[in-house]
Amino acid sequence: MIVEIGHFALVLAFALSLVLSVVPLFGARIGDSRLMGIAEPASLSILALIALSFAALTVAYVQSDFSVANVWENSHSAKPMLYKITGVWGNHEGSMLLWILILAAFAGLVAIFGGNLPATLRANVLAVQGMIAAAFLLFVLASSNPFERINPPPIEGQDLNPILQDIGLAIHPPLLYLGYVGFSICFSFAVAALIEGRIDAAWARWVRPWTLAAWAALTGGIAMGSYWAYYELGWGGYWFWDPVENASFLPWLSGTALLHSAIVMEKRSALKIWTVLLAILTFSLSLLGTFLVRSGVLTSVHAFATDPTRGVFILMILIAFIGGSLALFAFRASSLTAGGIFHPISREGGLVLNNLFLTTAAATVLIGTLWPLLVESVSGEKISVGAPFFNMTFGPLIVPLLLAVPFGPLLAWKRGDLYAASQRLFVAFGLSLAIALATFFIVDRVSALAAFGIAVAFWLVFGAVTDLALKSGIGKVSPSVALRRFIGLPRSVFGTAFAHAGLGLTTLGIVAVSALEVERIAVMQPGDAMDVAGYELRFDGLFPVQGPNFTEEQGRFTYSDRSGRERGEIVSSKRLYTARQMPTTEAGIASRGFSQLYVALGDRAPDGGIVVRAWWKPQVLFIWIGCVAMMLGGAISLLDRRLRVGAPAARRARPARPAIEPAE
Repeated sequence: MIVEIGHFALVLAFALSLVLSVVPLFGARIGDSRLMGIAEPASLSILALIALSFAALTVAYVQSDFSVANVWENSHSAKPMLYKITGVWGNHEGSMLLWILILAAFAGLVAIFGGNLPATLRANVLAVQGMIAAAFLLFVLASSNPFERINPPPIEGQDLNPILQDIGLAIHPPLLYLGYVGFSICFSFAVAALIEGRIDAAWARWVRPWTLAAWAALTGGIAMGSYWAYYELGWGGYWFWDPVENASFLPWLSGTALLHSAIVMEKRSALKIWTVLLAILTFSLSLLGTFLVRSGVLTSVHAFATDPTRGVFILMILIAFIGGSLALFAFRASSLTAGGIFHPISREGGLVLNNLFLTTAAATVLIGTLWPLLVESVSGEKISVGAPFFNMTFGPLIVPLLLAVPFGPLLAWKRGDLYAASQRLFVAFGLSLAIALATFFIVDRVSALAAFGIAVAFWLVFGAVTDLALKSGIGKVSPSVALRRFIGLPRSVFGTAFAHAGLGLTTLGIVAVSALEVERIAVMQPGDAMDVAGYELRFDGLFPVQGPNFTEEQGRFTYSDRSGRERGEIVSSKRLYTARQMPTTEAGIASRGFSQLYVALGDRAPDGGIVVRAWWKPQVLFIWIGCVAMMLGGAISLLDRRLRVGAPAARRARPARPAIEPAE
C-alpha cells in the first residue's frame, strides 16, 4: 500500500506543479495578489508530496519489497542496511526522484525565506521552479516510474551494482544534486527578472546566497566523487577527464564565474547582462550533465544505462528550457541597462578577468566532451578525446588565472593600483619563490614545472593569508588592535580567504602527485618484497574472507621505512559479489602524513603469484583537503550577516520625537 501512496503522491505533485507554473505567473502579469499568493503554499505542498513519495520508495528498499521492479533490480535481502538505503538513489529512477526532491526543497526554501522579495518576483521565481518540476515529474511518471510492480514478485533481488556499494555513494550523489539543482534557483531568478524586465543590485543580492550554496555543494560532490573513484576503482587516479566527470565540472566552472560576477553586480551595479546570462548557462550546463548521464549516449562507469526514449525525453526538456530561456534573454537583452563603468585595473576588472578565463576553460572542456558525440552523429566514426587534449588546453588557461587570484581582493573598486597591490604581495611572492627553489634543488632537480606548480600553489595560500593580514592591520597597529580587527572582519572576507587558500591546497596536491608520484608493478609470491619510494612492501599472502553479500580474497602487506622499522599493514582485496557474479578491486591505502602508499591487486600469474601495483602518492590528500577548505569558505561566506536571502525589509518610519520632552 505504501508503494501506491508514493506513486499517487507523485501524480498529485505533478498536478500541483502545473498549477504553480501557470497561476502565480498569470497573477504577477495582471497584478493579482491572491493568484500570486498561491505560489508559497503550492511549493510547500509539492515538497511534502515528493518527500512522501521518496520516503515510500525508501521503505520499499528497507523492507526488500521485490514486488517493486526498481527494488528487485537494485537491491538484495543480504545487502547491508546502509546500502539498502543508499541504493534508493543508486539507480536511474531513484536518483531522478532524489533530483526532484532537492528541486522541490529549494523551491520550498524560497517560499519560506523569500518574504523580503517583491511579490511579483517571488511569484515568477516559484512559477519557473514549478515549470522545471512539472517537466521532470512528467519524465519520471512517463518513462522512469520507480514504483512499477512485478507480478508475481520474485523471491530475491538482483543486488546493487557492486562498485556503488560504498559509503561514498551515500555522500556523492546528494551533494552533487544539491549543486546541480541549486543552480535552478539562480536560473529561475534570471528568467523571472527577464520576464519583469528589471535587474538591479538587489537582484544580485538575492541570487548570490543561492549561488554560493549550490557552488559549495557542487564542490563537495565533485571532490567526493573523485575520492570515491580513487579508492574504490583501484586504478590509482583521482581524475580521468571522463565525459561524465566533465559534465559535473562544467557547471562548477561557470558557477564560479557566476559567483564572482554577482559580486560585481551587487557592489557596483555592473555586469548585469553578463550575470543573467551566466545564471542561465550554469543551470543549462547542469541540465546538459543530466542528459549526458541518462541518455545512453555516453559509456562511463558513472553513467546510468538507459533506453533511448529517456534520452529523447530529457533532450526535449533540455531544448525547451535552454532554448526558451536564451530566446527570452535575446528578446529582453536590448532593453536591459549594462550597469556602471569601471577602470580595467580595479577589483571589477580582476573579476572580469576571472570570468574570461573560467568561461573559456569551460568552453574548451565542453568542446572536448561533445566533439566525439558530434563526430559520431555526423560520420559514424568513433573517436575519443582524452587527458592529453584537456591537459594541453585547460592548463594554459588556468595557470594565468591562478597567478592573478591573489591580486583581486587587494585591488580597490572602480579604480585600483596594480603596483601597490604587487608591493603588498611581495612577501607572499618571496616565500613562494623560496619554496620553488627548495623544491627544485632538494626534492626534484629534473622537473622545473613541478617546482613552478608548487610555487603557484603556495602563492595562492600566501596570497589569502596576506589579504587577511592587511585587512587586520598586522604590522601597522598593536597586536591587540590587530586581533580585534581580525575577529571583526566580515565573514565573507574569511570565506574568500578559505576558498582561495583551498584552491591553492588542491593545486599543491595535483602538482605533487602528478610530478613526484612513484609507481611499481611486480608479480609477487608470499614473502616477496619490493621497494616503493624508500618503503619496503612485503607480501604476506592471500586470505579468504566471507562478507555479507560477497566473497573476498584479501592480500595483506607489511610495509617498513628506510630504517627497516615496520610501519603497519595494508590490506588490498579482490571481491566477488555473489548475486551479480561481478568482481571488484578494493585498494589498500596507508597514509603517511598527507601522502599515501596505495596498493591494488591485479590478476593471478601462471606461476601462482599475483600482480601487485603499488604507488607512492606524495601530498595527494591535499587535493581533497583543499576542496573541503573551499566548501568551508562557501559556508563561512553564507554566515555573513550582510549576505541575506533577499533584501532587508524596510523599516517602518518612527514618529519624530519632540525636541523638548514635556514635563510630567
